[in-house]
Amino acid sequence: MGKLVEGTWKDVGYEHDDGRFKRDESAFRAFVGEDDRFPVARDRYRLYVSLACPWAHRTLVARALLGLEEAIPVTVVDPLMLERGWTFSEERPDPLYGASALYELYQRAKADYSGRVTVPVLWDTARETIVNNESAEILRMLNGPLKALGRGAPLDLYPEALRGEIDAVNDRVYDTVNNGVYKAGFAGTQEAYDEAVGELFATLDWLEARLDGHEWLVGDRLTEADIRLWTTLVRFDPVYHVHFKCNVRRLVDYPRLWALTRRLYAEDGVAATVDLDYTKTHYYGSHRFLNPKGIVPRGPAVTVVTPEGAAARPG
Repeated sequence: MGKLVEGTWKDVGYEHDDGRFKRDESAFRAFVGEDDRFPVARDRYRLYVSLACPWAHRTLVARALLGLEEAIPVTVVDPLMLERGWTFSEERPDPLYGASALYELYQRAKADYSGRVTVPVLWDTARETIVNNESAEILRMLNGPLKALGRGAPLDLYPEALRGEIDAVNDRVYDTVNNGVYKAGFAGTQEAYDEAVGELFATLDWLEARLDGHEWLVGDRLTEADIRLWTTLVRFDPVYHVHFKCNVRRLVDYPRLWALTRRLYAEDGVAATVDLDYTKTHYYGSHRFLNPKGIVPRGPAVTVVTPEGAAARPG
């Protein structure tokens, strides 16, 4: 874990507010195509991600669905995040600078940077700096100005007519599900945990009801709302149910949410973005304050089955 403090790496834990997990705001918030600094250009931008991180995963899913794999290359960090944060290795090197840890790129972008070193990172290889490290905004860039660099997939993840409804769903899902599992898992008091778990399962119940008679969350079509929810759902039973004590119910106990998870997994290119072995190694091995021995459980033995009936085991 840890963070940079005025450009110097410090191995520190997460902040809490009255026992409640507090997530830092992303610091780099530029937008490709917004001005002359970051023009839309092929072979210029690179994504740095962890395959374990649900925030980074949403950008990988959008990149696959929009046919941007060749236009936006990806660098994957090692699964474990320990005293030096996200790191690189011989197996997973940094191809640009030979960095040993992701915080070195943050230092390169801003020498006196203070804050968490997070993924995803959208890196500009021309200016040698971070464009953006906010996953929601990178998702919009991939679906927006950067989409022109792809294979011309006829897909709009944020259609104008549905934006108000998408934003409303995203707001609730972010607070109580995407971040909600972390608020439960990293809670510092029983009260904070009970509050987070209550809100989490209330929203899952609401989402299950919302999907009655529908395949997707908004407008009966795949949108970014589904992607943003899905990256938490696909980790729910293997990780959050046990590791973060989100065990009131399992994902497979929600027939419609489980069907949504399998449906999106079956979309072209999405299965290749999932690595549950890597993901479990990260969570159970990195959070030693929750799992001191770093033991990775073998289960659950859940198979993602596509709507067409073909079985596939992600990872």
